[in-house]
Amino acid sequence: MSYKITHSYNWYKTDDDQFIIKTYLINHIPFTFDELPSIAQEDPEIIAKAEQQLTYTPEIFFRSSFYLIDEQAHPLLFEIELENPQDLPPDDHYEFIEEDLTS
Repeated sequence: MSYKITHSYNWYKTDDDQFIIKTYLINHIPFTFDELPSIAQEDPEIIAKAEQQLTYTPEIFFRSSFYLIDEQAHPLLFEIELENPQDLPPDDHYEFIEEDLTS
């Protein structure tokens, strides 16, 4: 089975703040996001796109990431067959400590 990576612009809401993020999804399940620079936060086109999508919270990313990890389908942690690996976030943004990934 191959998986497809997509992205969307969404509002991200915490107890203290709310801002727009670029969300990465695998088969419609969010697994990570990039914070946007302030100039993008103010772009009317990006704001309009975010308004049409779900608002995410830290808990949603926590739950969806752990679901993907349980299924060994988290694309940043497991080698899986992807239809479009070029759409993954740049891997220079992520640093994993191997000890943190072992149970």
